[in-house]
Amino acid sequence: MTEASYLREKLESISPTERVERIVVQRFAVPLLQALGFDELEIREEFETGCGQVDLAARKNVDPEDIFLRSPKNPYLLLEAKSRAVNLREGSYYRDAVCQIESYLLAKNCKSAKWGIITNANNIQLWRKHGKVVHPATANLDISSDNIESIVRNLRDKIENYERALTVCVYNNKGGVGKTTTVINLAATLKTKGKKVLVVDFDSQGDLTGSSGVTPGKITLTQCLKDPKIDVHAIVQTYRLRGIPIFDIIPRDPELETLTDSRAVAYIPKGTRRLRDLIAPLRNEYDYILIDCPTQWLYFSQSGVFAADVILIPTRPDDLSSLNNAARVITQFIPETARSRQDGGPIALPAFFNGVSSRSESTIQLANKEIWKLINQEKSVDLLHFWPHFKKGNENKSIFRIPDYAVISSAKFDRVPAVFKDRRVLEYYQSLAREYFIDE
Repeated sequence: MTEASYLREKLESISPTERVERIVVQRFAVPLLQALGFDELEIREEFETGCGQVDLAARKNVDPEDIFLRSPKNPYLLLEAKSRAVNLREGSYYRDAVCQIESYLLAKNCKSAKWGIITNANNIQLWRKHGKVVHPATANLDISSDNIESIVRNLRDKIENYERALTVCVYNNKGGVGKTTTVINLAATLKTKGKKVLVVDFDSQGDLTGSSGVTPGKITLTQCLKDPKIDVHAIVQTYRLRGIPIFDIIPRDPELETLTDSRAVAYIPKGTRRLRDLIAPLRNEYDYILIDCPTQWLYFSQSGVFAADVILIPTRPDDLSSLNNAARVITQFIPETARSRQDGGPIALPAFFNGVSSRSESTIQLANKEIWKLINQEKSVDLLHFWPHFKKGNENKSIFRIPDYAVISSAKFDRVPAVFKDRRVLEYYQSLAREYFIDE
């Protein structure tokens, strides 16, 4: 009997109304981990994460002197199980389980963990950790005897082939919030943290390409979009500062502007899905892939969001429409994209304030009132998308902010990221990287 067949047998032995979580752990979750390639010496129950005990943790034993069952440290995968009486398909119980597995993955004893699973033997979802980001690696899947083997194959393939890059689209469908500035300075900042970064200028205006001073090669992004046979490596250029490579870039080319015409887009194979496929071969060559795209919710921005794991949303506290538009991105555009992709992604990271003046506390208070109004009006807006530190009993409404320094806007004329011109700017963008991406 194969492990998958054994798992199916165990699944069928659990009552459809089983209310005891321990039964699900023993009769489904443990056999599931075994079907995913972990043996009994590589699985530990009730692992102490440093933020509570997770039901199961697993890690391959590569050293005979370091058996995970006996020496439970440096887990690779965590699994949190619930009884079948707990609805993990949707609603508050599902959201609570997601928050739980996220907190475990980010806990102090789980720095090495890359994957998290939530399941109740009716539903299952795989989550991936990249630095401080935890995002879906699959949709929330319904489990049956007929599909459990294909689910196991899919999960095992992902778990055994962890992709190096996190793909981030910086987007708000409101202009003037500093999307391009954020991409350039975040890319340069990640370089200072030892990360290898690729920037994709997917805006027909090409502000990012112009700010970097990089020009397209003989083969262009537009040609690559139209012809899937072209090797994507042929269009990657490098931005250098005084001869030192800082980050790689796929620059905008003049022909890209033709794709603002919907008739021209018809010649792009797979339409808005094409960019995701195009950068797929690069996902194991970089730590971060940052996508810059325009404001309007048309081909370019739809493609950028579709290609991303997560969406980083800049706003301005003195521009209430940027907050309303951010809410629209969160409640309409991202769910629309997720329904199309059907793999759980992308998801929104908490919004942040860009270009904050030193005398803007009253403006931020007004912005928080607007956010509260949005949350009450749009029940689908999770307040954590704006106030990530807000908790019951601790109504912390702080939002990460980047100050308004003149050097940030003027640096583009010198074709030098502002983080390399002013130490204060670098420190703020390093704080941004730590807040959202890098687990230090």
